[in-house]
Amino acid sequence: MKLLLLPLLVLTAWAADFSQPVLWEDLADLDIFRVGDTYYYSASSMHYSPGAPILQSYDLVNWKYIGHSVPTLAWGDKYSLIGGQAYIKGIYASTMRYRKSNRLWYWIGCIEYSRTYVYTSPSPTGPWKQAAMINTCYYDAGLLIDDDDTMYVAYGNTKLSVAKLSQDGLREVTKKQVFASSIPLEGSRFYKRNGHYYIFVTKPANAQYVLKASNPWGPYTQKRLQENIASPVAGSGIPHQGGLVDTPSGQWYYMAFVDNYPGGRTPVLAPITWGSDGFPAIKTVNGGWGRSYPYPTTPRPLERPTGIDTFAGTSLSPQWEWNHNPDPNHYTVNNGLTLRTATVTHDLYAARNTLTHRILGPSSTGTIAMTLTNMKPGDRAGLAMLRQDSAYVGVVKNGGTLRVTMVSGLAMSNTWATISTGREVAGVNLPGGTSKIWLRASADIRPGSGRTATFHYSTDGSHFHSIGNAFTLNNSWEFYMGYRFGIFNYATSALGGSVHVSSFELTN
Repeated sequence: MKLLLLPLLVLTAWAADFSQPVLWEDLADLDIFRVGDTYYYSASSMHYSPGAPILQSYDLVNWKYIGHSVPTLAWGDKYSLIGGQAYIKGIYASTMRYRKSNRLWYWIGCIEYSRTYVYTSPSPTGPWKQAAMINTCYYDAGLLIDDDDTMYVAYGNTKLSVAKLSQDGLREVTKKQVFASSIPLEGSRFYKRNGHYYIFVTKPANAQYVLKASNPWGPYTQKRLQENIASPVAGSGIPHQGGLVDTPSGQWYYMAFVDNYPGGRTPVLAPITWGSDGFPAIKTVNGGWGRSYPYPTTPRPLERPTGIDTFAGTSLSPQWEWNHNPDPNHYTVNNGLTLRTATVTHDLYAARNTLTHRILGPSSTGTIAMTLTNMKPGDRAGLAMLRQDSAYVGVVKNGGTLRVTMVSGLAMSNTWATISTGREVAGVNLPGGTSKIWLRASADIRPGSGRTATFHYSTDGSHFHSIGNAFTLNNSWEFYMGYRFGIFNYATSALGGSVHVSSFELTN
């Protein structure tokens, strides 16, 4: 039976406090809200598919993946690595809410600064479908469903606007600029509390502001919530962006994220109080964001994030995302993952059907078990540390010989074009008759420079051998997304080969 590998730091049920970050995985631009006693979390996913991951919690600390709002990135061939690529395009800060009146879940997001797409579903777990396209960009959108069921979207950068949607939420009725700032403000989240409307916005990447008005159209007054507040994660950036959420008992919390590269952007949580002026304030510890706080509600631990995924059933679990849209004709999930070569290339960044998994911080190890019997000459398959600077441990078939190899130096330019396909740092020819191999990558993704990943292999699943040297992870922010494990299989000569991945194990 498959164990879900879930992005949470599991705490014992009797723990009085939780520690930061509440999820040590790359889940940025979050939108968070509550339905009954259940909390939901929607995040950015850029060029990964399916997009806009959805997580669920009962205590705001322990979370699990339950699905994606965008089943496929249907905005051009480049999102499928056909005739181009869409690295760091796709899904940025978007918004998700449940509408009780028609029992529909809505996801709204602007794609490539041009059009806004609306996806709906009868359940957060799906099926989701594209319901509308609005011919304007609701940049960094925040959806509010008002007490009278009217749907509004706050959006923009520096010049902030509000749009009123049609009764079904699929068209724009009217819009108005409601605030002009002297500093960059974005990441809108829209709320109503005690008869007042709030637009929650960030000054990237070190401050948070709150706009307050008596009606959706303003006028809004502005107050700074925090700037350059001390981070609860050593070495990380400043908590910012994110959103507000209340508990059933009426307590309020702010879930922000911190820049935590090379691992990405990870969420942190703090209690909120409300002042006599109607503005929120963060409950600080020694003037900064607390490294721990009491649990918001009774702790409800979920499944552990570590364990073995055997790819049981006929579909992937929701913690998995492909690098761009996959070619469905070249992979199968059925008591294991079969990856048939889908691209002839020498460039991992151009190879279709690379399956990715977020790395669990502060450090963790991913191990795959892979059967090699059906590889064809020229095929390359393995396990990568995937980002704009990448490395991998894999198997290449040279004629009739199988060779385990550690390849480093894969790199992209700052326009995300490949500038290097890498070179072999170390390699070993496998004994004749080898049909299965275990490949392992271990990564330290604590924030800062000089963090490394190492690679190992085994021919029996028990005794592992180091291969190559430590790979230094890139901790710059421009790629936005953090490092991921990437499972790949591509051809350099001709299609027709395949590998079978029987398991992925995550340990930390």
